[in-house]
Amino acid sequence: MFEILKGLDYTPFLVSLKLASLTTLALFIICVPLAFFMARKNFRGKSVIESIISLPLVLPPSVLGFYLLVFLSPYSVLGEFFDKHFGLRLVFNFSGLVIASCIYSLPFMFSPLVSGFSSLPRSLFWACDSLDKGYFSKLFRVALPAIRHSLLSALVICFAHTMGEFGVVLMIGGSVSEQTKVASIAIYEATETLDFAQAHAYSALMLIFSFAVLLIMHFLGARGAKIKA
Repeated sequence: MFEILKGLDYTPFLVSLKLASLTTLALFIICVPLAFFMARKNFRGKSVIESIISLPLVLPPSVLGFYLLVFLSPYSVLGEFFDKHFGLRLVFNFSGLVIASCIYSLPFMFSPLVSGFSSLPRSLFWACDSLDKGYFSKLFRVALPAIRHSLLSALVICFAHTMGEFGVVLMIGGSVSEQTKVASIAIYEATETLDFAQAHAYSALMLIFSFAVLLIMHFLGARGAKIKA
């Protein structure tokens, strides 16, 4: 086993780590203000927006991947714009993979943040209003520190979910070496070619990583419960 691990190509894991890191960062920037707004405001059509954001949770990855492939292809409005003005094709390309991953992993970042912001008492924001605190001061100096455990959970879950992506990644990125070939694709290809030793090695590494993520989640949950107690 150690000999296999020694000779293993770790590039797919590096691509997965890069993809997961960029996706988590992008979704953090997008979802923090969005979740803060959605948690504090009630308006007509709110349930529709929340349903659209949560759609990747129930939609088969192949279906989502197909429509993203159509949406990002050079024959679509968006795909043609990037291809014409930037010379960048969004399909079978790492940039397109990041866009697709952000859409697919959106609810995994959004939902914990909304739950965290919704749990905050209204009196906390009334106190901020009385002190004439601005929007960004409320968000970054008051709300985010108060939901730090929900924030950490969102970051960890989003990162781990992106690391394990397969269906959407396969549809949008394919298997371009050092660009879109992630760890899950490497496992699939090793199994397809009957290279079970390599498939075992890749799968074992992903298993260890997934267990570590769950361990971190339980640790954060237990620590948060102790602090609240």
